Amino acid sequence: MALAAKRSSMIFYSNPTDHYCHRIRIVLAEKGVTVDIVDVEEGNVPEDLTSLNPYNEVPTLVDRELTLYEPNVITEYLDERFPHPPLLPVYPVERGKSRLLIHRIERDWCGHVDAIMKGKEKAADLNKRRKSLRDSLITISPIFEEFSFFMSEDFTLVDCALAPILWRLPVLGIELPAKQAQPLLDYAERLFARESFQVSLSEKEREMREGL
Repeated sequence: MALAAKRSSMIFYSNPTDHYCHRIRIVLAEKGVTVDIVDVEEGNVPEDLTSLNPYNEVPTLVDRELTLYEPNVITEYLDERFPHPPLLPVYPVERGKSRLLIHRIERDWCGHVDAIMKGKEKAADLNKRRKSLRDSLITISPIFEEFSFFMSEDFTLVDCALAPILWRLPVLGIELPAKQAQPLLDYAERLFARESFQVSLSEKEREMREGL
């Protein structure tokens, strides 16, 4: 899969089911960047990735002589490298708030997503994680009665971090109640309807919601 428009000579090593990789694919699509995407799945790691990334993992972005391999480093680099449309606020205070929201998404939710997707913990522990994630998402739902996006009227890197999680809720075994979470569900549909989001999806990610 190649995302197209703005000139570039990038290679992106991406797992087609990983939500961190999906986050970066959304940013690439928002920016309209041309990139060659190399699918990397567990147990099938290309030899060249080993020489590029000391941790031998994805996501990994190669831009000419530069190699980056941490999700937030990659997304902020892309936002600076391709400044239009901007995905972080201009002013330092607002940028700081956005970075903190991304940190909270990772600290409060991403660990649950990772554990559930891997499925290696006891069933009872995984169910506790599902409940914790579900309850936390319900709690933030009222935010979207006030804002079109996550604490903002503009689409930002914060939304890029949350969208892949919301897309994966069915495969995580989480269903949000419409009565309590309708604003969040409406927000999710706004994200999923974006052209960049649709372009960002791998075939395996599309399969996650087939029949829904």
